[in-house]
Amino acid sequence: MTTAQDTAFYHDERCLWHTTGEHALIIPVGGYVQPPAGAGHAESPETKRRFKNLLEVSGLWKKLAVLDAPSVSMQDMLRVHTPEYLKKFKEVSDAGGGNAGHYSPFGRGSYEIAMVSAGLVKQGVQDVLTGQAANGYVLSRPPGHHCLPDASMGFCLLANIPIALEAARATHGPLRVAVVDWDVHHGNGTEAVFYDRDDTLTISLHQESCFPLDKGAATDRGTGKGAGYNLNIPLLPGGGHQAYLDAFDLLVTPALRAYKPDLIVVASGLDANGVDPLARMLAHAETFRAMATRIKALATELCGGKLLCVHEGGYSELMVPFCGLAIVEVLSGQKTDVIDPMFDIVTAQQPPTDMIAFQRARLEVQAKAIFG
Repeated sequence: MTTAQDTAFYHDERCLWHTTGEHALIIPVGGYVQPPAGAGHAESPETKRRFKNLLEVSGLWKKLAVLDAPSVSMQDMLRVHTPEYLKKFKEVSDAGGGNAGHYSPFGRGSYEIAMVSAGLVKQGVQDVLTGQAANGYVLSRPPGHHCLPDASMGFCLLANIPIALEAARATHGPLRVAVVDWDVHHGNGTEAVFYDRDDTLTISLHQESCFPLDKGAATDRGTGKGAGYNLNIPLLPGGGHQAYLDAFDLLVTPALRAYKPDLIVVASGLDANGVDPLARMLAHAETFRAMATRIKALATELCGGKLLCVHEGGYSELMVPFCGLAIVEVLSGQKTDVIDPMFDIVTAQQPPTDMIAFQRARLEVQAKAIFG
């Protein structure tokens, strides 16, 4: 049983049993693509399992309220997804697996596992909103921030965060929610769900033109009632630690203060790490600690501390656990003696001062255009 003073950590072993089939990184094997010798597909369970394991061996696990949750219902999913997509996803899953969209392979049973993953997020939102938990981290898998209402995409099979938010609104009534996505890839799925709405501020910090290749432009600001409530912050490849801090200080912070949300949800992808195979951003554990510290302070200032982090991407088995641990340390206010073993190396690889200044200047131009 969690208390209002606890940081909750949501986990279900079944999420780690979702399979993506045989791939070399993200490419199906066959033809001239040789079967892999190791883990295979980038979205393997090992990064998540090693994150959980580091929480345990560091001793932090015992200081968290570790919880599971019921799966989402069909009603929950239909608030966000089309019946046609859910029918196709279920049929392909039952038939042994395949793909129901773009770059999102899955195996038999992944439909039900995706419902478990979304259920963890739904429970996390409910607990934080009602004060059952001080804040929380959801180790969800499969992830959700690329999933569209009518198709899976980018390893994401259900729109976990939108499903959870719409379930909360069905229970509690209107809510102003800010979703801050620091996954290195653009949060196009979350954007698509809320693009014409003003009850959800969507903010995405991402490597420019990484994935999806044609999404995430700074000029995409929403439409209709949602005009001005979508904020994309594309960062240059190799921007490193300071790019994220500058983006937070110049854009994320004033946007959140202007919006005054009732709840902040972080789409917590950890693939901006310095050795991630699917990105080139040169962040390290202290980058994520700094962002988590900023977002926790903003949640305290703006919405009574109501903050939930939801796991998304991150594909380095070495660095993901240390980046995730840093975030949970901030959420819980508990520091372990764990040190990121890649910190010195990635710090030495940070961009030169002229590139840092160039990236900051781009952000300043964007901030001036929005805030004056």
